[in-house]
Amino acid sequence: MSPDSFSDEGPVIGEDDAEELLRGICFKTGPPRTVGVELEWLVHDLHSPEQPVPARRLKEALDGLRALHLSSALTFEPGGQLELSSAPAASLMECITSTDRDLALVRSALRPAGLALAGLGQDPWHSPDRLLRAPRYDAMETYLDRIGPAGRAMMRTTASIQVCLDAGHEEPGPLGYGRRWQLAHLLGAVLVAAFANSPMRERRPTGWRSTRQALWAQLDPARTTAPAARHEPRAGWAALALDAPVMCIRAPKGPWAVPEGLTFRNWIRSGAPRPPVRADLDYHLTTLFPPVRPRGHLELRMIDQQPGDDGWMVPLAVTTALFDDPEATETVYRTVKSLAETAGSLPAPRNLLWVNAARYGLADPELHLAAMACFAVAQEALPRIGATPAVQKAVAAFNDRYVVPGRCPADELRASLNGKDLRT
Repeated sequence: MSPDSFSDEGPVIGEDDAEELLRGICFKTGPPRTVGVELEWLVHDLHSPEQPVPARRLKEALDGLRALHLSSALTFEPGGQLELSSAPAASLMECITSTDRDLALVRSALRPAGLALAGLGQDPWHSPDRLLRAPRYDAMETYLDRIGPAGRAMMRTTASIQVCLDAGHEEPGPLGYGRRWQLAHLLGAVLVAAFANSPMRERRPTGWRSTRQALWAQLDPARTTAPAARHEPRAGWAALALDAPVMCIRAPKGPWAVPEGLTFRNWIRSGAPRPPVRADLDYHLTTLFPPVRPRGHLELRMIDQQPGDDGWMVPLAVTTALFDDPEATETVYRTVKSLAETAGSLPAPRNLLWVNAARYGLADPELHLAAMACFAVAQEALPRIGATPAVQKAVAAFNDRYVVPGRCPADELRASLNGKDLRT
């Protein structure tokens, strides 16, 4: 079902049913076998990326992409960002090969229109109008406007790389879902710091290496923070989902209602303005944006889009190696476990560790040491998970260029003096 559709079919969902359902669908366990990636891209003028693209020109070009025969799902974000979501792949290289082929088709189709994909986590120049008009986005904007301006900026001007990995084994151990869940939230800060690539907004430095991550931290904490670490993962996610505010209530016609202070749990209990059904819970889950989202698999959402045609491959390869190679997982877990003290009691992304990652990148000494250790482990693991020499070379080049000297792409982007340095 499309997020913008409405159906009142099915029985009313009760609180116990909702909690059981959430526990059952959030972590589907088994041996880690598949990997996927969701790539968001800003779309800029090919020759003058600092100049805004008129909405009509952008919409016509994006509409033309729908005729392409892609293996990835093609969707668009409210500000005109393009998103490619790969199908689950049986290996890292299968994921990279199919996604890279789709990207080549998209780039070729955009070029005659004078447009290009921009490898940036946050648009450094523009604050475009909302391109998409649908009840979902109207309601989302209304809801987020109550909190502040960060919501509109997130919707219209940001782009990320989201790595999707299997939840892991049911049993404890390096590949157990509980360990992988904890690892994702500690390693996540290292990934924010190493791949930070959004230091500017509206042509000015923001003081953050990852402005995109800083914007997420300014949004509704009930839907953008991780469950409390003290909870067992399934129980913690179920509680967070039920106690998160309802962003909107879908309707067959007209605008969707945007209630204030109504959690999904209270909606079930009150049954007003209408009783929720299963489809309402499914939709509610799409409006929750924690840094790691359990969707049966784990969706790691904290990485800025990267510069270059193949820059996106590096975080995908590094993350997959660290999560899916048992030896690497055990080693890196011991490395990042010490970061829990810096994180403190607040959940990601609001704790000190994540704030430092977004603000300082690898200029933070603790994160720099952790990143060097993580990249060394990943490089050892990449041949074991079948990464080609070309992918290994790309990771090694990123490590030498950024990680070893304690830098991140944001440092180069901020120092660049012309638009040619800011596009792929």
